[in-house]
Amino acid sequence: MNANVTAPAQSQSQSAPSADLGGAAKISARNVNVYYGDKHALKDVSIDMAERSVTAFIGPSGCGKSTFLRCINRMNDTISICRVTGKITIDDYDIYDSALDVVQLRARVGMVFQKPNPFPKSIYENVAYGPRIHGLARSKAEMDEIVEDSLRKASLWNEVKDRLNDGGTGLSGGQQQRLCIARAIAVSPEVILMDEPCSALDPIATAKIEELIDELRQNFTIVIVTHSMQQAARVSQRTAFFHLGVIVETGPTEQIFTSPNDRRTQDYITGRFG
Repeated sequence: MNANVTAPAQSQSQSAPSADLGGAAKISARNVNVYYGDKHALKDVSIDMAERSVTAFIGPSGCGKSTFLRCINRMNDTISICRVTGKITIDDYDIYDSALDVVQLRARVGMVFQKPNPFPKSIYENVAYGPRIHGLARSKAEMDEIVEDSLRKASLWNEVKDRLNDGGTGLSGGQQQRLCIARAIAVSPEVILMDEPCSALDPIATAKIEELIDELRQNFTIVIVTHSMQQAARVSQRTAFFHLGVIVETGPTEQIFTSPNDRRTQDYITGRFG
């Protein structure tokens, strides 16, 4: 993807996107800017995210990580004062094209939020909700198969298979988050966005989610925002460091954490600010 595209000139405040992805790019952003009214929140962001891998966004609070994540499924469209410029493509298709169906985009690009947010429905109905809306099952048997497959992929099936009619909100926090992941993957997305998916969870639940992320990347392209540098180091193959609305540096995770090219990255990783 984008092998023949020449990236626009880069801002002085950030590095050019690295071509060394270790695989084909699934998502590409070029010179993305986000404005909230008069506030320039994201500045000339350009990055490639590899297919079937985990890309982590790190950086201090308010640096633009979650703002950029929400650009990838156009969640910022729901904010009236928000304006996005630049270009983001998935499989070379411009997701801000006026002809694009945003509902279909969000089926292709699932999202898991910071706080588990299961619907006030049964476990079964939480997972079946998306496939039902998108007409993905022609029969009860097909829906049953989608629900079971999604819960298995989310490593939750064995824990809930005998109580599918119980409310999703009755699960533990970690189980609720895995239910939300099952709900996201039930519509067969290609990309899963995760906005600090473990920040509300205890260490044991966090470990389960991290194991799950490692399994899911075999089939999905995953982009994760995390405040935990240890988590980024554990789950991602590539890391981008955001600071003051720009991407300071992006590269293989090990390189970012052991030998960053930019002093600001070094200072953040070693705790000099953040």
